Amino acid sequence: MEQQTRTSARALGAALKPRQLTMMGLGSAIGAGLFIGSGAGIQAAGPAVLISYLVAGTLIILVMWALGEMAAANPDSGAFSVYTAKAYGPVAGATVGWLWWLQLVVVIAAEALGAAGLLATIFPALPVWLMAFVFIVVLTAVNLTSVKNFGEFEFWFALLKVAAIVGFLLVGAALLFGWLPGVQSPGLAHFTGAGFAPSGFAGIATALFVVAFAFGGTEIVSVAAAETAEPARSVKKAVRTVLWRILVFYIGAIFVIAAVVPVGSAGLKSPFAAVLDAAGMPGAATAITLVAVAALLSALNANLYGASRMAFSLAERGEAPRLLASVSKARVPVVAVLASVAFGVVTVVLELAFPEKVLPVLLNIVGSTCLLVWTYALLAQLALRLRADREGTELPLRMPGFPWLTVFGLVILVAIFTVGFIGEDSRPQLLSTFGLVALLAMANWLHHRNGKVAPVVESPDGAKQPVLID
Repeated sequence: MEQQTRTSARALGAALKPRQLTMMGLGSAIGAGLFIGSGAGIQAAGPAVLISYLVAGTLIILVMWALGEMAAANPDSGAFSVYTAKAYGPVAGATVGWLWWLQLVVVIAAEALGAAGLLATIFPALPVWLMAFVFIVVLTAVNLTSVKNFGEFEFWFALLKVAAIVGFLLVGAALLFGWLPGVQSPGLAHFTGAGFAPSGFAGIATALFVVAFAFGGTEIVSVAAAETAEPARSVKKAVRTVLWRILVFYIGAIFVIAAVVPVGSAGLKSPFAAVLDAAGMPGAATAITLVAVAALLSALNANLYGASRMAFSLAERGEAPRLLASVSKARVPVVAVLASVAFGVVTVVLELAFPEKVLPVLLNIVGSTCLLVWTYALLAQLALRLRADREGTELPLRMPGFPWLTVFGLVILVAIFTVGFIGEDSRPQLLSTFGLVALLAMANWLHHRNGKVAPVVESPDGAKQPVLID
């Protein structure tokens, strides 16, 4: 068996700025799940949903610390996929990489259709299919030009969402303190007595499974770290800045909504609009709809970026077709971008041709992917940190409270999975996702067993070189 060495594709760019990475981490966690989906958690648990958000928020802080530690030490576009491979072998690494890629490309279709559908409620004359394809084409063009353009678009998308949250919190505080003329404060009556947790512990547990998904997307910071000029410094700043702001924004917004909108109210279908209506703000529904559209487009932009970088990393490691590792003069993995968006376009076409028959099935299959990615991340950090400490390796960023906080994060994930398997609505989703993981693991195991993988080695100058086995 003859071995040949071929230089890997040209390195990706390093044009992302620290402010872009920080805002990306903040914006990726503030999406449609907060602006639209937060009402489902309140409906399940009442104001006690704050406990669910505190638990889920604690989990994402631990995951962000773990990913930040690994990304600062080893910035790579494959992020948790690469770290899992280092800790548990290439099959595990490729499995989590492909799992995340599949989730993102499916969600790209959902976000394009979702944004188009929301905008159609304001401008009904615009066809949903046309708007969906315009969104995809424009954001694909953004991703194809340069990572700098992507970062700038994502920065302003995130800034819009953050500004909307800050404005909402100011209005909410004025409403609760009775500072709005002609508007009576609802007070904190919903937080007292049996009304705080109308469904008891069961409601809090159910809401925990629901709200955990609201934080999905924060892991993209570890992927983007590879394209910053100073990864270690940028990741440190992003992790330390983003974490407390996420909790302030989420907990603050949910507190205001729970105080103003009662359980069982129709307003929970659009909770932010309901609060602004209660505050006597004209045009609240339209404003929140437009912000939700921006949130979906921001997520689409970020997910296309993340999917393309993961595909590039898999190809670079020999876990995907080599063509996906080709890079343009702008240092963008063009083929990986186009391949990722192509899957989303096909899904959009099928969903438009067969409404409610394609996308819901795909979303159900990949619905729990973020929970599994977080599990892989914590397990990888546990193994790699123990290895680094054993070997006396210096790390630019160290997760505090190790190993106990990592283990605590895994315990929270076990609790969420347990709640999910108990619930009749969530059990099929978890079983579907675990079935997908099993299929991906088997395919990757066979891929390696047949000797078709080109293992990546490092040359003396540090450049990655895949070894091709004929």
